[in-house]
Amino acid sequence: MDADLDKVFKALADPGRRLLLDRLHRENGQTLGQLCEQMEMSRQAVTKHLKVLEEASLVVPIWRGREKLHYLNPVPIHEIADRWIEKFERGRLRALADLKKRLEGETDG
Repeated sequence: MDADLDKVFKALADPGRRLLLDRLHRENGQTLGQLCEQMEMSRQAVTKHLKVLEEASLVVPIWRGREKLHYLNPVPIHEIADRWIEKFERGRLRALADLKKRLEGETDG
């Protein structure tokens, strides 16, 4: 599992790959040609970025006849949110709830 998350973090570390994910989020199921039209990089560079995203399971290619469509897979990002983000947020929410209780206790007395 950690090796899979490492691939996701590596893939997300590059701004070009994040931009590709944003483009797929706006319009899922695009061909390489469609993605290249929107990017300021060569077709070869887009292909390399897509390969990294596919290896991290962030993009899933599906063949439709001779056409290869690229789809966003949000599951790895959700797993990161569950493992790394939510556990830090829980502490903040608990601290805010405790603060609220203390403040309410001060106004009651």
